[in-house]
Amino acid sequence: MSELKKLISDTLKTAMRAKEKERVTIIRSIQAEIKRVEVDERIEVEDDRVLAILDKMVKQRKDSFQQFTDGGREDLAEVEKKEMEVIAEFLPQQLTEEEITDIVKAAIAETGATGMQQMGAVMAIVKPQVQGRGDMSVVSKQVKALLG
Repeated sequence: MSELKKLISDTLKTAMRAKEKERVTIIRSIQAEIKRVEVDERIEVEDDRVLAILDKMVKQRKDSFQQFTDGGREDLAEVEKKEMEVIAEFLPQQLTEEEITDIVKAAIAETGATGMQQMGAVMAIVKPQVQGRGDMSVVSKQVKALLG
């Protein structure tokens, strides 16, 4: 079992003992999503894949939070915000914009990219370094700005 999956399981047990119903529900949804991927793809997911799953779950919650906020549904937006906070507990420390910029510049130098045609090559180098530690839309914007 990967370290991250074990941490999620241990956190669930702690939340259950503390009778934190909302937290238990959210952590169970994380485990369900990981299990869904394992069953669908017939694999045992490792930490890097768990990070990608968690990253995707946070992104989904951010989108929902924005839609609920725009629609004036603060009650539902608050639920999404709480879910984001619990999921984010399992993600590593987030990178600052400066750190992301440094990673992007290093990838551009490594690939020798000079224009938007090489954006895919740059992103291929940057994505594994940033996965779970930064917002990929921010990364994409920075790559476009530096290559554009």
